[in-house]
Amino acid sequence: MNALVFRNGQVLTPRGFERGLDVLVEEGRIVVLARGLHVAGATVVDLEDGFLVPGFIDTQVNGGGDVLLNDTPTVDGVRRIAEAHRKYGTTGLMPTLISDDVSVMRDAIAAVHDAIEQGVPGVLGIHLEGPWLAEARKGVHDPHKFHTPDASELDLVASLANGATMVTLAPERFATETLHALAERGVLVCAGHTAATYEQLSDAFAAGVRGVTHLFNAMTPMGSRAPGGVGASIDDPDSWCGIIVDGYHVDDAPLRIAIAAKPRGKMMLVTDAMPPVGGEREDFTLYGIPMTCRDGKCTTAEGGLAGSALDMAGAVRNTVQRLGLPLDEACRMAAQYPAEFLRLGDELGKIAPGYRADLAWLDRDLQVRGTWIDGR
Repeated sequence: MNALVFRNGQVLTPRGFERGLDVLVEEGRIVVLARGLHVAGATVVDLEDGFLVPGFIDTQVNGGGDVLLNDTPTVDGVRRIAEAHRKYGTTGLMPTLISDDVSVMRDAIAAVHDAIEQGVPGVLGIHLEGPWLAEARKGVHDPHKFHTPDASELDLVASLANGATMVTLAPERFATETLHALAERGVLVCAGHTAATYEQLSDAFAAGVRGVTHLFNAMTPMGSRAPGGVGASIDDPDSWCGIIVDGYHVDDAPLRIAIAAKPRGKMMLVTDAMPPVGGEREDFTLYGIPMTCRDGKCTTAEGGLAGSALDMAGAVRNTVQRLGLPLDEACRMAAQYPAEFLRLGDELGKIAPGYRADLAWLDRDLQVRGTWIDGR
């Protein structure tokens, strides 16, 4: 593989955006950041005064490229979803299975395993969103799929050996010993679609629940005398919170408040993307039921939210333009913090020597001009 030199841009380093730095990539890794690099035979990428940032990492991707993982739990389905999201700066993702039968869960886990074995670019693991959820907070999930897992199903969930496994569940449905056991087996357990009280979710965090899936959505709200799951999520200093910044899932003001209240590094952008992202069709089906996407909003026939038509570059722009955060922090929320949540922070999420060359080039309008995964 030829060496790459990125120059003439603003590079997001751990110190912030820096002008005048060249970035040398060899054999898929970042080698050095320096001024005035000259490497014989290297391919030079002129960033045209744009921004070079770590490639985005999305932990909640239901679909893309007109593919829904539930309907196509195959290597080809995983590949097409990852391909669709790369054009939006996403260089790492967790294909997400919405609540389904155990047989479909098994197929999806096998497909992700094989995709990683075959080197499908950008696939980091699998996210199983359900089917261990609370019917009272079901959202678009089919409650007929909900059940309590037995030991064999818990073994299945923890079986992916070559990537990360993230599970969204309603923790109030589980004994703390079960939550702890899943976490001890390396599963990234998150609370979501949950009716948990403040006390129940606080206990779940203590038992090993690592984070919260789409904060504010499908969980008990925060009140003045009943802080609920939202209050517990914001109050807990160690948990990560995924947020969907699309203007539909959550009003901008609560997002700004939560970001200000939470320790820095614990809020991460997610898309909850559905098949229309990077695809050609606005309509799709879930559980055989028609869904539509109009003006960036995915809904059921009754008007309920059904995932999103958001991509990660759009999430970054919205975080800057709607929430007023600086671009460097928005990019960390899209790259560094998700990498740390996935326990991949020593490999991904930063532009620094030794890190994998997963990169995105944004122009001055924050549109994606190019992406690289392992320097390709």
